[in-house]
Amino acid sequence: MKFNRFFLMVATCLVTFLTTFNALADDNYRLHYGDAVFISVWGEETLQKEVKVLPDGSVTFPLAGRVDVENATTTEAQKRITDKLKVFLNDPQVTVVVTSVEGNKAYVIGKVLKTGAIPLTGPTTVLQALSLAGGFDKFAELNKIKVLRTVNNKQTVTSVNYERLIQGQNLESNLLLQPGDTILVP
Repeated sequence: MKFNRFFLMVATCLVTFLTTFNALADDNYRLHYGDAVFISVWGEETLQKEVKVLPDGSVTFPLAGRVDVENATTTEAQKRITDKLKVFLNDPQVTVVVTSVEGNKAYVIGKVLKTGAIPLTGPTTVLQALSLAGGFDKFAELNKIKVLRTVNNKQTVTSVNYERLIQGQNLESNLLLQPGDTILVP
């Protein structure tokens, strides 16, 4: 009998910790095109579904229809879906959980050993992304690297002089990458 109570207490603490940890982690992450989320409505068996964030930044969910979630946290996405479901359900309790972060990528192109997408599974700088790209080929112009970023539908360019950066100079050019950034190594 005491073992069952102890087990129940440990299980309750573990569930509370994991729920809190997941909520904190999800509230720091913003959704992007290509990400997958699991959406469920408590007490509504037919309203549980995994969906991907579409190229226009939305998800489609039964009864709620199209809901814009681009750059939203899971808490913000829950509120948006809840607001749309209130037309059909009395006090819907919506949960949104990130199941895949496929949309959280930056890209490295040009004279590196491995071009392509770099998954941003955590904070990633230009130097870290270049390392993930395997380094440079022998013809790379290390003082002419560029980071292309779209801000408010406008393209911005930041110059990165790799040789100065690894000497501890121009550290501000070692940008923290954002989804969609492209590092160009001429």
